[in-house]
Amino acid sequence: MPRDVVAGSGEVGLTAYSQIYAGPGTEGVAHWLSTVLRRATGLPLREGWELDDTDGDGIGLELAPGLHPEGYRLVSDPTGVLIEGGSAAGVFWGAQTLRQLLGPDAYRKAPIGRDRTWAVPHLTIEDAPRFRWRGLMLDVARHFMPKDGVLRYLDLMAAHKLNVFHFHLTDDQGWRIEIKKYPRLTEAGSWRARTKFGHRASALWEEKPHGGYYTQDDIREIVAYAAERHITVVPEIDVPGHSQAAIAAYPELGNTDVIDTTALSVWDTWGINPNVLAPTDNTLRFYEGVFEEVLELFPAEFVHVGGDECLKDQWRQSPAAQERIRELGLKDEDELQAWFIGHFDKWLTARGRRLIGWDEILEGGLADGAAVSSWRGYAGGIAAARAGHDVVMCPEQQVYLDHRQDPGADEPVPIGYVRTLEDVYRFEPVPGELTPDEARHVLGTQANVWTEVMEDAARVDYQTFPRLAAFAEVAWSSLSAPAERDFADFERRMTAHYGRLDALGVAYRPPTGPRPWQRRPGVLGRPIDGPPPNR
Repeated sequence: MPRDVVAGSGEVGLTAYSQIYAGPGTEGVAHWLSTVLRRATGLPLREGWELDDTDGDGIGLELAPGLHPEGYRLVSDPTGVLIEGGSAAGVFWGAQTLRQLLGPDAYRKAPIGRDRTWAVPHLTIEDAPRFRWRGLMLDVARHFMPKDGVLRYLDLMAAHKLNVFHFHLTDDQGWRIEIKKYPRLTEAGSWRARTKFGHRASALWEEKPHGGYYTQDDIREIVAYAAERHITVVPEIDVPGHSQAAIAAYPELGNTDVIDTTALSVWDTWGINPNVLAPTDNTLRFYEGVFEEVLELFPAEFVHVGGDECLKDQWRQSPAAQERIRELGLKDEDELQAWFIGHFDKWLTARGRRLIGWDEILEGGLADGAAVSSWRGYAGGIAAARAGHDVVMCPEQQVYLDHRQDPGADEPVPIGYVRTLEDVYRFEPVPGELTPDEARHVLGTQANVWTEVMEDAARVDYQTFPRLAAFAEVAWSSLSAPAERDFADFERRMTAHYGRLDALGVAYRPPTGPRPWQRRPGVLGRPIDGPPPNR
């Protein structure tokens, strides 16, 4: 929902003579726009020298430094279409709006009719995002998504004006990024022998190997593809928990004085794993080597280190871990984890980067420069913001898109609370308890897609859409208070948007419920009844 729209009368028609004029600094946007529109319309859309040369049927792109950096102004009138942005990113988001105005068929990869006319109504739109961090987290560790699928999701993010891709690359069930210094991370850690099908209490297994990983050149391609779409890729390397795949590859990383780590394999089921990294100098040096290669591949300001769901039973039983606690003068195992995370906060800061982690990093003391992904409700984000730390709000009960969308019996592998399209539309990222000064620490918000029960891209689509469209509007638009939001109007606009998702080939959940092939009868989930907690 744009901030301001003024409708005119008439339209700008695109023809075989239409041109795209790219002002200085907008050439990359022009290349993207001409590529997608040529593909969909079949029009040549040649490069123009001046917007005035286009006889009223051209598209101009220009920088307007007075606008918000990600803001844009789109004017369609008898002289043509002009998109101005505060930066190239702002121009790009304006180009996304232009594509929306052209209709669902503008999202296709080939023209579907020679007689089709293409027109943009006369209007003026002025718009800018509410938040600087409008994110989607995709878990490729539990179920691997091949590179082309990741590139497709970057396109889907761009179409919804989302600008941060949180790339969850490592977990107990798989290591997905090539680290040349440690080849066994992918040789051994990137695949598992079989996979639990459904919730961890399910009796079903998929009895075949599952795995895959991205080479460093794949990562470079993904990062470059995202940058062309003004999306920042934030990598996540999860420590010190969620690390069994790494320990299976390099057993010395685990608590060898507690268990036989050489007997561990990449985990084939779900849940919170007891096998965590040993708090040793060897482990620190190993992961410094990992992060050195990660920093070369990802230019993002932030690096996500996980920090969540680290069971500390092995540390309690480990003489080496207990000696480390005494040696460092720490109080307990929570402070030991804080020391572990703090080490990498300092290490990243010394290299000009910032650490971000899940809200468990608050336990035992928060590292000075760290930012927090608040997932266990709002409380962690509130505490972090009040302490002066930056926060990304992604509470599980509101924007975990693996949670089920409807209470119906046909929902495939139902997990968690019911979070309908309307529930997501009424999500408010900034808690009312924060003062204006504290609220400035809320960088933005993020929807998370955990893939334990999503065995392929179609299942990811089903869980993610259409709810990601509602989330995207929450992240971009300055909406009214949740109870006052006009969901009926959003549903009306979604009627058109479903056509865009169809053209993009998105296997979304229809408003009437899952299609027969989207169901998973007999596969056990873990539904939770009642309204979710709001904290």
